[in-house]
Amino acid sequence: MTIELVLIFLLTGAIVGVLSGLLGIGGGLVLVPFFTAVLGVLHFPPDLIFHYALGTSMACIVITSFFSLRSHQRKQGVLWPYVKSMAIGVVLGAFCTTFVVAKLNSAVLSLIFSVFLVFVAWQMLKAAPQSSVEHVRIHPLELASVAFAIGAISSVVSIGGGSLTVPYLAYRNVDIKKAIGTSAALGFPLSIAGTAGYILNGPIATWHSSIPITVGYVYLPAVLCISVVSVFTVGYGASLAHKLPVATIRRTFACLLVLISIKLLVNHL
Repeated sequence: MTIELVLIFLLTGAIVGVLSGLLGIGGGLVLVPFFTAVLGVLHFPPDLIFHYALGTSMACIVITSFFSLRSHQRKQGVLWPYVKSMAIGVVLGAFCTTFVVAKLNSAVLSLIFSVFLVFVAWQMLKAAPQSSVEHVRIHPLELASVAFAIGAISSVVSIGGGSLTVPYLAYRNVDIKKAIGTSAALGFPLSIAGTAGYILNGPIATWHSSIPITVGYVYLPAVLCISVVSVFTVGYGASLAHKLPVATIRRTFACLLVLISIKLLVNHL
């Protein structure tokens, strides 16, 4: 891996961290399109580039989600009863779905991811939900079932689940700040399970100089560079949220997601 590529990964990690802190979005929304563009240059198998992009993005989320969880816990923003009821569901959903993803071709995965980008863009353009009660009684079976679906969808599009968990909890009248903190807590086990699945379902580890260093569908150098930097910049992004017109930035970024969605469809379909 060249110095230029290392610098690109470090810069990308910085951008992902800032966007995560500023807009509250998952890194996968940025990383998956980025990896689909970069991994082709590194001579990854064309028919598996999207698989590697998903697996590598999911692995990057593990470290950033841990620090996000710790930050929200310090502010007592996590509803642990919900986490306990939903954790097994998101883990099983994320892990099991990787076995399905491994059987899909890049065109199908690109279509699914592109549709999801449009969904997230729509969510960002909507008015933010108002805060409600802090804790709502929700049947554990409902939480577990919804969690499995969240884990499954998150694994397919390589996100930490926030784009799904927060709207669900807000719909059930959970306070929005608590919903975000609870989502962050669920993102950590979800990303671990998803990463494990992408490792198990990918090719055997490759370490030869002529082949990129990977374990399963995870490209290790990218994970290391991006994760380390994003951890330090996510706090800066959060501080910018109090200084910049975030509503305008969200609308701009939503339009960018739609453009990325169109580009992915053109490239892979």
